[in-house]
Amino acid sequence: MSSSTMRAVGVSEYGPIDNLYSKEVPKPPKPTGRQMLVQVKAISVNPIDIKVRGGVYDDPTDYYERVKPLTQEAPNFHIIGYDGAGVILETGPDVKYFKTGDEIFYLANPSGQASYAQEVIVDERHAGHKPKSLDFVQAAAMPLTYGTAYESLVDRLGIKEGEKAGVLIINGGGGMGSIASQIARHVLKLPIVITTASRPETAEFSKQMGATHVVNHRQDIVQQIKDLKLPEDVPLRYAYLTSRTEQYLKPAAEVLAPFGKMCSIVQAHFDMYGSEMMSKSLDFVWCWVATGVYHKYYNDRPEKHHEWYEDLARRMDAGEIKCHLKTRLRLTAEGIREAHRKIEEGKMVGKIGLGVDEPGEGDAFA
Repeated sequence: MSSSTMRAVGVSEYGPIDNLYSKEVPKPPKPTGRQMLVQVKAISVNPIDIKVRGGVYDDPTDYYERVKPLTQEAPNFHIIGYDGAGVILETGPDVKYFKTGDEIFYLANPSGQASYAQEVIVDERHAGHKPKSLDFVQAAAMPLTYGTAYESLVDRLGIKEGEKAGVLIINGGGGMGSIASQIARHVLKLPIVITTASRPETAEFSKQMGATHVVNHRQDIVQQIKDLKLPEDVPLRYAYLTSRTEQYLKPAAEVLAPFGKMCSIVQAHFDMYGSEMMSKSLDFVWCWVATGVYHKYYNDRPEKHHEWYEDLARRMDAGEIKCHLKTRLRLTAEGIREAHRKIEEGKMVGKIGLGVDEPGEGDAFA
């Protein structure tokens, strides 16, 4: 391998897990503006990676049009992966928060070459200094879920710290639900945080992450929440759907208090007709963590994610927020394929991370 190339993992054709492979590709170009060139030490795999690799990612309608040049032009290879952590090798001329040698965690460009590579270009507005108390694999597990959950609960739902209200979080044992539970309980300090989980281990994990109550989403959610006999002076004002919007919208609407709000991060075909959305005057909002960058920050606050990641690092070092990483693998092509398999099985607890220094066979990214 020459000094101008690197190893990366991605796809030349979207489809099944076996389409993921390692390839020698050109290194990223010199960083410009607020870009940084980062040596990748660890990544985390998320459901979005599985959808992108499979050719079915549909949050933005024009996604595959935007990324078409990655597979249609040399090197005809889409490097997937958004969560990451590493060391800054070089900074663009307008970078103001970081310097060469800084250890960071970040969210890579959703429509560019991303984190399954030895080096990646990162915009400083989507990065924070790595928490000192975390190793690289732990740090890599945090950006996508924390950024999405914080934006969902604070920006989109508008929950205020110390508000006397409750929130229902669908799938509390997953990566998104487990970090959202912590934000709701330990950052926003809500008195009631109800999550859903279907297995003893996920229910217990959800409680460890901040849930005050856990109900089984394979049973009648509405009746279970009624049976909790929640205090009347603490309305269940918010619902956060991190799984199957089409399945959970109507039961969430049934248990929410009038004038409540619901946020989903999962694209779906669904119908509000026949639900209590209208009679209760409920608000419904979407949250996609990449909206700002995808739409060139129009009507957005460009620095917000950097601010949130810096605050997250402080909170993690102070012990206020726990890392939700539960599975570690070596960062190789086979390790990434294994991570995709585990997520597709649908039984993951917390997050899965991969690092270049994790034990196992094979060279990193090979």
